[in-house]
Amino acid sequence: MHKTCFFVAICAHTAFSLALAQTTAPTPAPADTAAQSPAAQPAPATPTAAAPAAPAAPAALPTPAITGPLANLPPAVFDAGPFGKLAVNGFLSGMGMLQTNHVPGDDSNQATLSSGQVFIQKTDGWFQFYVQAGAYNIPALGVPYLATDKTITDLFGPVPVAFVKLQAAKNTSIMIGALPTLIGAEYTFTFENMNIARGLLWNQENAVNRGIQLNQTMGKVTASVSWNDGFYSNRYTWLSGSLAYANGPHAVSFVAGGNLGQTRFQTYATPVQNNGSIYNLIYAYTKGPWIIQPYLQYTDVPTNAAIGVAKGASTTGGAVLLSYAFKHGFSLPVRCEYISSSGSAAQNAVNLMFGPGSAGTSFTVTPTFQAGGFFLRGDVSLAHASGYTPGYVFGPTGTNNNQLRAMAEIGFVFGSNIVEKKP
Repeated sequence: MHKTCFFVAICAHTAFSLALAQTTAPTPAPADTAAQSPAAQPAPATPTAAAPAAPAAPAALPTPAITGPLANLPPAVFDAGPFGKLAVNGFLSGMGMLQTNHVPGDDSNQATLSSGQVFIQKTDGWFQFYVQAGAYNIPALGVPYLATDKTITDLFGPVPVAFVKLQAAKNTSIMIGALPTLIGAEYTFTFENMNIARGLLWNQENAVNRGIQLNQTMGKVTASVSWNDGFYSNRYTWLSGSLAYANGPHAVSFVAGGNLGQTRFQTYATPVQNNGSIYNLIYAYTKGPWIIQPYLQYTDVPTNAAIGVAKGASTTGGAVLLSYAFKHGFSLPVRCEYISSSGSAAQNAVNLMFGPGSAGTSFTVTPTFQAGGFFLRGDVSLAHASGYTPGYVFGPTGTNNNQLRAMAEIGFVFGSNIVEKKP
């Protein structure tokens, strides 16, 4: 995915402890059994069979992955004949945006369909699959707005994610197709993340890979390795992998990926970063009302004059994403991040941000409300550039180093709530 868009797993767990105080009823005084005939005495009670346990409540599926605080619903399930039972979910949402210092071709206000997608999946048996189809917008801080229709045509098409999954063993699976990236802490689509718009570190990452991925779970450790086309390049020279350890509310992941080849090929979805490598160290804490996720990131695009990179450059960044859930469906996510790039214009270094050697800081707050299948949230963010090259930042001449944005998103989640309940 071209993440020249600016500004990178699992829903939050809640643990409850309930103490039940039990009291013993007083024992009644014994009756005068000598005055009763055997016929007058009550017959022994017939043992009552234990009531069957109530079936477990349906749960939301892990795909698509959603960080929170937004939550998916359990799916609607239907019989698809030879395919067996299929699960269906969907998101439908629209968003509006106001911004300062927009660049030529952009506007100070925008409104669009942010997501109109359906997810169909088969989750049992050795042969499984997942298809995500529809319209989407991928807003990112600090870069021009891209209309939804152009987002679809310039990025991943109307079916951005689709793969088959071969469940080779209980803890081993193989996925083949258009896959969500292993890289980064933020996901691609608006509903998957704490904030409406993506952040600065995400801007250096890929989003959808076409390739093959092997997953293995070993107790508290999960490992994945993927051979893919990196930034949607259709050139299968990328190797990426992740290693995660989870223990209760804590999880630590190391993720890495890189291009083992080089190519001049570039599009909106395939930037110069496709010729580089990327590394993440991610920690996540999810317990009660809290989601806390700090992470570090390093990327590198090496010198290669043969493909037009006269002088390579790297980025180093860190971010903290956190969310606190209040009562009655309200929550407050916050994101803070900083990233800097190496090189200089004098060295003719490749530009990875706001010009060679530039840096960026952002702060985003996203008050959120969800009640069942309805959600409403707002994004207020500030992106600040430093060490920039004039012409590469904000405003009509590219010389304003700050951009303030206010966004709102309203939408609906579909799943089991669209199935008529039996009386």
